[in-house]
Amino acid sequence: MNTQILHRYIAPRSFYRTALGIALPIMAQQLIQSLVSLVDNFMVAGLGDVAMSGVNVAGQVLFVFQVLLNTICMAGGIYMSQYFGAGDREGMRQALRFKIIAAGAAGIAYIFTCMGIPRTVLSWMVIGNTQAEEILDQGTRYMFLMGFMGVPVTISMILASSMREIGDVKTPLVITVIATLLNTFFNWVLIYGHLGAPALGVSGAAYATLIARTAEMALFLAVTARKKPPFSVPPRELFRVDLRLFRKILRKGLLVMCTEMAWVLYETVTTALYNGRGGADVVSGMAAGFAIANLFFIAFSGITTATGVLLGRTLGSGDLEKAKELKDWLLTAAFLFGLIMAAVGLLTVLLIPVVFGALSENALAISRNMVVFLSFFMPAWVYENAQMAVGRAGGDAAMGVWTDTSITLIVQLPLAFLLALFTPIGPVEMYMLIKLADLVKIIFSYFWLKKERWLHCLAQPGME
Repeated sequence: MNTQILHRYIAPRSFYRTALGIALPIMAQQLIQSLVSLVDNFMVAGLGDVAMSGVNVAGQVLFVFQVLLNTICMAGGIYMSQYFGAGDREGMRQALRFKIIAAGAAGIAYIFTCMGIPRTVLSWMVIGNTQAEEILDQGTRYMFLMGFMGVPVTISMILASSMREIGDVKTPLVITVIATLLNTFFNWVLIYGHLGAPALGVSGAAYATLIARTAEMALFLAVTARKKPPFSVPPRELFRVDLRLFRKILRKGLLVMCTEMAWVLYETVTTALYNGRGGADVVSGMAAGFAIANLFFIAFSGITTATGVLLGRTLGSGDLEKAKELKDWLLTAAFLFGLIMAAVGLLTVLLIPVVFGALSENALAISRNMVVFLSFFMPAWVYENAQMAVGRAGGDAAMGVWTDTSITLIVQLPLAFLLALFTPIGPVEMYMLIKLADLVKIIFSYFWLKKERWLHCLAQPGME
C-alpha cells in the first residue's frame, strides 16, 4: 500500500529527466532575462531613487501588456500543444492564427497607450506619492519610447511560445541570450555615454531595450523561415482563419484572459497603493525587491510550461489515465521545487547591497524585507501555478475564474484598499497580509482538480 501511495506522487527518474528537459531551458532563458533586467536596474539605480522609480512605474505598463500577450499565447497554446500531440498540422496553424490576430489587437492598444496618453496612465500609479511629479517626468519619457516595442515584443512572444509548445525550448533560449547580451551592451553604452555615445540616462535604457527587442524579433522570424516548424504558415495564408475553431479558442481563452487580467489589474492597483506609502524610496525599494525576486521567480515559467507541454501532449493523444498520473507527479514535483527555490531566494538577499547600493537606506531595507517574504512563499506559489497549469492544459479555464479571480477581487483587492485607507503600515507589511489569501486559493484549487473537469482531449472531435 505504501509503495502504491509513493508511486502515485513520486515519479520515475525518466519523468523528471523529461520534465527538467523542458523546464530548465525555459528557466535558463528567464534567468538570463532576469539577470539582464537586474543589470538594467543596477545601471538605472545609479541615477538615484527618482530615476529608478520613473522606470519602474513605466515598466508596469509593459508588464500589463506582456501578461496580456502571454495570456493570449497561453489560450492558443492549449490547442497548439494538444494538436501537436495529435499530429494535426492544420490545427497548429489555426492556433497560431488565433495568437496573431488577438495579440495584434493587444499590441495596437499598447502602442496607443504608450504614445498617446503616457502621463495620464502613469499618474494613476503614483497617487499620494510625495515625489509624484518628479517620478512622472522620468517615467513619461521612458514610456513613450517603450511604445516602439509593441510590434517586436508581440511577434517574438507569439513565435517563442509556439516553439515551446511543440517541445522546441532551445531555440528561444539561444535567441534570448543573444538579445539580452545586446540589451546589456547598449545599456552600458547609452545610459552613461560610453564609446563616444551621448549619456541619455533613462532614455538610454529605453533605446537599449528597443534595439535588443528588434533584434530578437528578426532572429525569431529568420529561424521560423528557415526551419519551417509545423505551425508555420505561408504569408499568403496568414489570415485563412477557421472561424469555428477561432471562436472555440476565443471562448476558452476569454476565461483564461479574464483570470490573468483580473490578476494584473489587482497587481497594478495594489502596486499603486504601495507607491502611495511614501516617496521615491518606497517605489524604488519595492522595485528593487522584485528585480531580485525575479531571479528565483523563474520557477513559475518552468513548472507552468513543463506541466502544459507534458499534459497537453498526453491529453492530445487521448491517454486520459496517463494524464491523471502525470498530474499528481507534476504537483508533487512543483512543491518540492518550490522548497529549493525558497532557499535560493533567501541567498539572493546578499545581492541587494551590491546591486542597489546607490539607493537610499530606506529603499534598501524595503527591498530586503520583500525578498525574504517572497522567498518563504515560494513553495505555495509554485504549487499554485502548477495547479492552474493543470486546469488550463485540459481547457478548464473556469477553474481560474472561480478559484483565483474570485478570491483576488472579492477578498484581496478590498483588503488592500482597507489597509491603505485605515492603517499606517508600510508597503511590505501590506503585501504580506494580502498574500496570505493565496493559501485559500490552493485549497479551493485542490478540490476543484479532484472533479477532473480538466481531463479532456481538445484535439479530437467528440472528446471535449
